[in-house]
Amino acid sequence: MAQSQVRLGGLLLQHQYGEIVENVGAFLAAKGSFTLKDIAEGTKLGINEVKKALCVLIQHNMMDFERNRRGLLEYTIHINKVLFITRYPRYIYCAKTLYGDVGEFLVEELLSHGQMLMSHVCRRVSERITQALEAGQSVDELKVRKTFVELVETHFLQRVAAPPSDSADKVDEETELQIKEKEMFLIPPAMDIDYGKVNPTVSSSGKRKREDGEEGDKVAKRPRSTSPLSDEKNEDAPDKGVYWHINFTRFHQFFRDQAVLSALNSKIDRYACEIVRTMLRVSEKTTVPLAPTTHPMSSHEIFQSLPPELDLNRQTLGEYLTLLAEDKTEIVNKAGESGGGMYILNMQKALETLCKASIESVVQERFGSKCSRIFRLLLMKRHLEQKQVEDMAMIPAKEAKELLYKLFSENFVTMQEIPKTPDHAPSRTFYLFGINMHQVSRMLLDRCYKAMGNLISRREHENTENRRLVEKSQRVDAISASLQSSGADTTQMSEVEEMITPPERQQLNKLKHDINKLEQSELQLDETIFLLESYLPGSEAMVLY
Repeated sequence: MAQSQVRLGGLLLQHQYGEIVENVGAFLAAKGSFTLKDIAEGTKLGINEVKKALCVLIQHNMMDFERNRRGLLEYTIHINKVLFITRYPRYIYCAKTLYGDVGEFLVEELLSHGQMLMSHVCRRVSERITQALEAGQSVDELKVRKTFVELVETHFLQRVAAPPSDSADKVDEETELQIKEKEMFLIPPAMDIDYGKVNPTVSSSGKRKREDGEEGDKVAKRPRSTSPLSDEKNEDAPDKGVYWHINFTRFHQFFRDQAVLSALNSKIDRYACEIVRTMLRVSEKTTVPLAPTTHPMSSHEIFQSLPPELDLNRQTLGEYLTLLAEDKTEIVNKAGESGGGMYILNMQKALETLCKASIESVVQERFGSKCSRIFRLLLMKRHLEQKQVEDMAMIPAKEAKELLYKLFSENFVTMQEIPKTPDHAPSRTFYLFGINMHQVSRMLLDRCYKAMGNLISRREHENTENRRLVEKSQRVDAISASLQSSGADTTQMSEVEEMITPPERQQLNKLKHDINKLEQSELQLDETIFLLESYLPGSEAMVLY
């Protein structure tokens, strides 16, 4: 595990859950799996403090545990799930875009608590929305439950898997695993939409539906490490024992699809984007989430599933499919001629194209346009000698040599030696320069982790340095709001506002500008991290193959 990942995970845990959880999480991330006693000894913390930290991590699905050969429980942290904390704002905004304010509150509550009962999260969301509305208005809990069911049906939410049993019977374990997998998206009968028996005061109506949309960025509230068992009476819940949490894989699939569709919309046009969106929707039933390629689908099947408002005939659809299949990005591949033509989506190729564009942008910003030209040339030609690079890039020999070796020293370019004779004499050896996309992507991902950690550290430093001024501003704002609600005159309001001097107000404005800039940088950097993380697993499989 990279040191940059451990550092970033520690910063996120400290920001979200405090120093004790950060100490335990960073220790396990750096050292591996350990028992409770070993964790307490390694972190120099008390047993009770370690237990509470482990409970928080397990509650938020960031840790697993299993018995070792001696029968003791060993705890293992999943650092990748810890790093998902940086993506919480995107999850919340995605839910808001697809399912409105109710979906936003549902996802925010589950991210804040880790896992909750359906009855409890629906009640809490209903109460929160009612408090935010004007006096006399309220939200029916039935509407919240319907939105919850829609999130489950589209697999954005799933059940929490039961802990592993101690049974040694492998057959029973396999059967139990299959049952768990089938029940992951099954609503308990007591919590179905038609729940008049559970809550007679509420009537049931309406059909389930599904919505599609785009995702963006929004800053979420700080999640709380509160257990659903701490302030709720689970004995009275009709769905006792059935906990739910966020299905991050489904959100990541949605983000990946939206990135590919946005690129297609920019590269070709809206119709090509909608055709690929339809192909993704058709393949959802037959393709495993985040699979590198989809199952083949016929053009007839695609035509039947196109939105009516698109108004495309079969001939135009065939022309667009041919255009997409012949495009050098190879996002759409033709797999056969039956059914008017069989087509598959190669999402790994799409991610590779997006990664290449992102890396080219990095090279352009760091080394200039000429280095970017050399980099693109090597991507196109795979392997070239130094003389060939000079000629094809149309750069003077001395300058091309300097730029090429600058890229080589920064690990953006690799060199392969091909000797003509067994003695490997330099004068009788070909030196071919190329690009290892997997290696460059992994290097950039590590640098992105370091940059994200630096951004978070800088933001925390700015907040700490200006804490007194921020607290003073908050007190003044509270006094102003109180006076305004009590009907104070303009003179009193101006006197309160003058409590903050012009230099302090100028410093506050600068602080807000800097914090906003840092937060926007974090969100943009997370998009690059997500792209590289999505590309690398498939790229690694291709390298091994």
